[in-house]
Amino acid sequence: MRAALFDLDGTLMDSTADIAWAGNELMRRHGYPVHPLDRFSHFIGDGVVNLVKRMLPEGERRDQVIVPLVEEYKALYADHWAVESFVFEGIPAMLADLAAKGLKLAVLSNKPHEFTLQCVHHFLHGTPFEIVMGAGGKFPNKPDPAAAMDIARQMALSPGEFLYLGDTDTDMQTATRAGMFAVGVLWGLRGRPELEANGAKAIVAHPREVAPLVSR
Repeated sequence: MRAALFDLDGTLMDSTADIAWAGNELMRRHGYPVHPLDRFSHFIGDGVVNLVKRMLPEGERRDQVIVPLVEEYKALYADHWAVESFVFEGIPAMLADLAAKGLKLAVLSNKPHEFTLQCVHHFLHGTPFEIVMGAGGKFPNKPDPAAAMDIARQMALSPGEFLYLGDTDTDMQTATRAGMFAVGVLWGLRGRPELEANGAKAIVAHPREVAPLVSR
């Protein structure tokens, strides 16, 4: 393998508490029920529209309700994106090991692009990522593989030369559809059954287990 493509939330960093704060503040302001922190592991991963949709009561999940709330959520998160978020233990060492092996590194997230850039710059500013891409550009959100395949094209590599690291069904489906080597992580938002059922070729329980996969 010559490159590694990473999901962001739940893979490189834990941003659940800040996302939950903004989401629950949005619900409170509009009189909707709030959610316990652990529920957000099922809300996060498929973009901000799906996040807001999943937080709403089932009878309120209409476009005319969701669209303005998405913009309000973004404004709330913009003021609270780095309060409780943190990089998972072992991630900086993993990234350094992969870079030392000569791998090209990139990030692909369903988090809005501007927030993806902010988080990577703030929390992972020493990592030589060649490309950092979030949602909202010309490509559909994951699990559509178009963005992942475009990253491979920009880096002048074939998708088959990529290790893809992620923590959800969406990530494993993206990697599989793009033709990348799908690796699921157990420290993120979901668990082994979901990762294996959606195409994971390997499962890792700690970031130090990633670099040895490169020589496969």
